[in-house]
Amino acid sequence: MPVIDVSPLVARAGDRSRVADEIGRACRASGFFYVVGHGVDEQLQRRLEECSRQFFAQGLASKMEIAMERGGRAWRGYFPVGAELTSGQADLKEGIYFGAELAPDHPRVKNGLPLHGANLFPRNPPALRDAVLAYMDAMTQLGHVLMEGIAVSLGLDASYFADRYTRQPLTLFRIFNYPHEPAAVADEPRWGVGEHTDYGLLTILKQDDAGGLEVKSPDGWIPAPPVRNSFVCNIGDMLDRMTAGQYRSTAHRVRNLTSRDRLSFPFFFDPDFDAAIRPIVEADATLVAADRDERWDRASVHEFEGTYGDYILAKVSKVFPLLRRSTL
Repeated sequence: MPVIDVSPLVARAGDRSRVADEIGRACRASGFFYVVGHGVDEQLQRRLEECSRQFFAQGLASKMEIAMERGGRAWRGYFPVGAELTSGQADLKEGIYFGAELAPDHPRVKNGLPLHGANLFPRNPPALRDAVLAYMDAMTQLGHVLMEGIAVSLGLDASYFADRYTRQPLTLFRIFNYPHEPAAVADEPRWGVGEHTDYGLLTILKQDDAGGLEVKSPDGWIPAPPVRNSFVCNIGDMLDRMTAGQYRSTAHRVRNLTSRDRLSFPFFFDPDFDAAIRPIVEADATLVAADRDERWDRASVHEFEGTYGDYILAKVSKVFPLLRRSTL
């Protein structure tokens, strides 16, 4: 996977078209690429990682003080190891869900819209709250910048996605801890998270130095090892849908094979919840059939019609029934 210096996009100076071309080639080849030159403060990243390790080192009772059950329809809070499923299998990870911080009087919160509301922050460490909110702000800015590059790579105006989908993006952030896997049976591996694709437009992942991320390719699974001060980016189902498969939402998975815990920080930069997804390129029947055959869930993203909220709720409400809308 290529390592792309996106500093011209961040600074809005230099050879931006060259960077967009590099991103486009990566999206067509694998749907995955690293970015460096992103401008996100390294000290903020270290602070976030330190606070996260402190949180996960606590006993379960302390962590359950912000259990997801307390987050309600905002879909926020902590879940313990084994409580989240991928393709029906329990993941070997624990984590905290965050999203845009919205006050109780925000119109979408007052209307009970799922995935919108206030975050749940732990008492300890108290510094995690400020680190998370600052990091989410930085990643939202980077998400806008990278989507401008993706738009240009498709021959579109730089503002294409902002004008239609991400003026108010649905931003979701996770902190995952993958415990060391104890003496697993070699032919029956337990996955930190099993094979899956992401739902939205763009995922921007910070990973620690443990490794463990694998990406599916025509030749099999390939590792995506850590690269210092980089983020791993991959496109999601909605961009796959919009581009008729030119940019693929590639399957990936995680397994922690180290002798210590592994942290990862995926940030999801997605369309507005109420945005109707429109194709940039129309998909044909052959593509729909091929997509269905290749995916582990035998479901083609190219058959989807509706809003992004419809898509993500159809996915997550299977595991979190509280998030179902009354119209589903």
